[in-house]
Amino acid sequence: MACSSSTCNSSGCYKEYEEEQHKPTTRAAVNGGNSHQNLCVKCKSNEPVCCGIGGDYARFCKDCFKTNLYGKFKQAVSYNAMITPSDKALVAFSGGPSSRVVLQFVHEMQYRAQKNYDASKDKSLPVFGVGVAFIDESSIHSFTSQEIDNAIEDIRSIVSNLGPPSKELYVVPIENIFSSDSIDGKDRLKKLLDAVSDDSGKEDLFIHLRMLSLQKVASENGYTRVVLGSCTSRIACHIISATVKGQGYSLSADIQYVDSRWEIPVVLPLRDCPAQELNTICSLDGLKIVELLNGPRSGINGLVSSFVKVLQEENPSRECTIVRTAGKLTPFHFNRIPEIHNSNVPLATRRRQKRHSLKPNGSLSSESFCPICNSPLKKSNLSSSLSSLESHRNSDIFAAACCSSCQFQILPKEPSLMKQFVSLLPQPLITRGKHGDRVDFSLLREQIQDFLLSDGEDEI
Repeated sequence: MACSSSTCNSSGCYKEYEEEQHKPTTRAAVNGGNSHQNLCVKCKSNEPVCCGIGGDYARFCKDCFKTNLYGKFKQAVSYNAMITPSDKALVAFSGGPSSRVVLQFVHEMQYRAQKNYDASKDKSLPVFGVGVAFIDESSIHSFTSQEIDNAIEDIRSIVSNLGPPSKELYVVPIENIFSSDSIDGKDRLKKLLDAVSDDSGKEDLFIHLRMLSLQKVASENGYTRVVLGSCTSRIACHIISATVKGQGYSLSADIQYVDSRWEIPVVLPLRDCPAQELNTICSLDGLKIVELLNGPRSGINGLVSSFVKVLQEENPSRECTIVRTAGKLTPFHFNRIPEIHNSNVPLATRRRQKRHSLKPNGSLSSESFCPICNSPLKKSNLSSSLSSLESHRNSDIFAAACCSSCQFQILPKEPSLMKQFVSLLPQPLITRGKHGDRVDFSLLREQIQDFLLSDGEDEI
């Protein structure tokens, strides 16, 4: 909630309560100071039951704590036009605290919208739809079938107990991204992951496949938004790990509230909420989570996660500082929701979205993306990779079109294995690589246009 820094300007910061506590103006206020120390810093009437990120002065009662956390979520959604009345939002649910809270908050927002719709006379403002997607990753984890069945049953129970409006649950095996045949898909997935020798690369590739699965579910079922539960803590870890992996150029694309480079825009409404607060609200409200599917991380990702955890123990506001510092990076042009022209969307929402949209001179542009991780590519680096190709085989062109991180961590080191590796990839990644090739070669031709022979000169 609050930040211990004196220069903090982040939303939801309650530094003013600290200043207010330090300014007693009367003798009564001075004498009564001790009694206020055992009360909620916001309502000043209930006993605190939890502490926020700001230390002793961030004590909140249960109601105020939830109100503040939901307020940060709602502010992120409203200011960035993440979900409008005409949208259908697909919530990615993994079973952990972050996805559990975002599912609960999206449900509460939909429930309030439904109440307003029922109370209105003209019924002119529709209620946005909500679906829930769970990507079943049991094919690569060492869980028993009974454990997986119990976990899926718990997830069905969680979604069904949310109450009206009803929400459809999609339980999708991750191997479906390869083939509709479950056995063939599992076989290709296992061979693909076994072909990656680096632990960090294997985990990153699996994350990319998970996103492809979510996009597939959203696209096939008519959803217009994919809602992730990525919180401040997860984003802070990603910032450091991406920097270590050499993804500095594309880093700003991954940490914004909105990411529209995908077919279905991805939104992060919990970007300003640390994991500590999400765990606290789950405990206070009794929100059920599914622990089975939250396994430990490995490689660079695991080391960074442990490192950030130590930093957070030393200074509770360290994660917020990391995200706020990285937030100063220039975003890309796709880090916003496309301008809204739908008359069903309230005028206030359209004006707010236009006011907070990125200006053309305040964002980076990128026409090329990595076929594997979909990171934006720097034109100079891409042109250099393509011009240094010794052959024009499809597998070599695909490798040259990938970012340096994927080349180093995911792609096989032996050129002889590249063709087999590319053949194992799901079709959306191969299609993305072919599309990128057309854009990239046209860019390369434009750069060397002055050195090409014309038709007449060729005959001479």
